[in-house]
Amino acid sequence: MTITTQEDLSRTIEDALRRRFSERSVAAAEYGDEFATLWRLAADHVLGGKLIRPRLLLDVHRALTPGSSAQGAEVAIELAADIELLHFAFLLHDDVIDGDLIRRHRPNLIGSLAGIEGDHAAATDADLHWARSGAILMGDLLLSSAILGFSRAAVSAGTRVRLLDLLEHVVLETVAGEHTDVGLSDGVIRPDLQRILAMTAYKTATYSFALPLRAAAILADAAPAVESSMVEIGRHLGLAYQLQDDHLSVFGDHAVHGKDAHADLRSGKETAIIAYARMTSEWSSIEPRFGQGDLLPDDAARIRQLLIRCGAESFIRSLVDDQLTAVHEALENGDGTSGIPEAARLAIVAVARSIEGRRR
Repeated sequence: MTITTQEDLSRTIEDALRRRFSERSVAAAEYGDEFATLWRLAADHVLGGKLIRPRLLLDVHRALTPGSSAQGAEVAIELAADIELLHFAFLLHDDVIDGDLIRRHRPNLIGSLAGIEGDHAAATDADLHWARSGAILMGDLLLSSAILGFSRAAVSAGTRVRLLDLLEHVVLETVAGEHTDVGLSDGVIRPDLQRILAMTAYKTATYSFALPLRAAAILADAAPAVESSMVEIGRHLGLAYQLQDDHLSVFGDHAVHGKDAHADLRSGKETAIIAYARMTSEWSSIEPRFGQGDLLPDDAARIRQLLIRCGAESFIRSLVDDQLTAVHEALENGDGTSGIPEAARLAIVAVARSIEGRRR
């Protein structure tokens, strides 16, 4: 299999995902039309994404194994698809926890199952219960499918154990991060900047960047120093990505990134932006409307102005810059001895640049 362009890469990953869902949709029909429909809708929502995680794995694996066999490339493709299934499983559970019905400018899986057309009020409580239950169950199915995919990979016994140990650690750390995020949003856990940054690293950086980077290194049988560097790089990339995401959610162009324009401010999401604002004199003006379910557009605009005035907006941008600088420093390891081949370095640098210029 020859992959020569990023379009080829995306097509290869989507083909693998499409094949998985097609097989399962056929098998699901035995259990009723509703279950088969759940699989078909899930396939529609998992396809068409940015595929950041599987592309990162394949780019770096290819760079680490320039002479890889066709079988080695196929194993990497299948594991890349498993990582995207893991990502979608986490998204489904996250949407249930957050009560979200929209993603990428359209109803998410929950919204589709509930039959909404942009008017949330059109869905009854029974519709939403059915839809959210379906999302939870599909998330469980895809999580187990990803784990089984790792366990069935055509690799040596030693490599399989390393991959499964990695996946176990990733699932544990991601769930711990999500649990902390809920605790912060619900006021159970006291918010502070360091706790929020740690939560961000656990919830996003571990599975979105450290997992594909480490999996690529394990599949390539790279030196321990390379795998260790991938952990550090993945953490910095993941923090930069999520901090940028938090920035876009509050200050970005919502017509571009497709998220609810005021969701983070309305839900009282505890981000590094808010943690910084809490330490300033402007917080007394922000706090009364922050986290109010009936937040009006004018109120949200006022909060954004206050966040800019208190320095929170520039602070979050500086944090993103710091994390991306740390990626470049980790690639050099201070003296150019990280052991990461030039082709892999270039692939990682390309991801860092895409985060820096991100608008959605």
